[in-house]
Amino acid sequence: MATILVTGGTGTLGRPVVERLRADGHEVRVLSRRGPEHPVDLSVGGPALDTALAGVDTVVHCASSPRGGDEKAARVLIEAVRRAGVGHLVFISIVGVDRVPFGYYRAKFAVERLVEESGVGWTTLRATQFHDLVAQVLGALSKSPVMPVPSGVSDQPIEVAEVAVRLAELATGEPQGRVPDMGGPEIRTFDSLARSYLRSRGKRRLVVRVPLWGAAYRAFRAGAHLTPEHGVGKGTFEEYLSERAG
Repeated sequence: MATILVTGGTGTLGRPVVERLRADGHEVRVLSRRGPEHPVDLSVGGPALDTALAGVDTVVHCASSPRGGDEKAARVLIEAVRRAGVGHLVFISIVGVDRVPFGYYRAKFAVERLVEESGVGWTTLRATQFHDLVAQVLGALSKSPVMPVPSGVSDQPIEVAEVAVRLAELATGEPQGRVPDMGGPEIRTFDSLARSYLRSRGKRRLVVRVPLWGAAYRAFRAGAHLTPEHGVGKGTFEEYLSERAG
């Protein structure tokens, strides 16, 4: 069995990736900034990162922050991966990072290029937004009596556990480069998702579609973050909400 290190291994995606790999019998090392196993700040690196990578066959890079720093962290990780002689680097990205001029997306796209140019065998999977994130955004928007949602924007949310299964599968195989995108089973308008969220929480809110501005908004309206031809996910947003409510 392989020895696999998962960065961000205590996070929303990293945790189920670790669980899946361990269930399949692999030795898994969990790296995260404040984790109990290998606490490493990837923006700094250092001896602790080299120790975590010693003898590792594959790295699954799930660590990410919308607050910035992903590019610097990727550079530090890639340098350490090279030193350790790791043979396979698996990266999780987002559908549309090359088409949506949004800051976080641009950073993810930059990391994609760093991975591709690393000189290490690599695999990159792009996925649509997780149900968890959509619910988190809608929860924040529903705090006032009037719930604003971006006008004309749809989403294609996917169950994080399904992405974790796919990443675990990719991590135990040979490097494949850019693999087909992975999207949720339904493309839904944001106001439709908002109404489902409100019903599941027993809330009453006035849902108002609000037009925004800028290049990123135009790209989202155009569906640049969607992948209708790769809607391979099975779990729906309503099923996710029902499971969490239960």
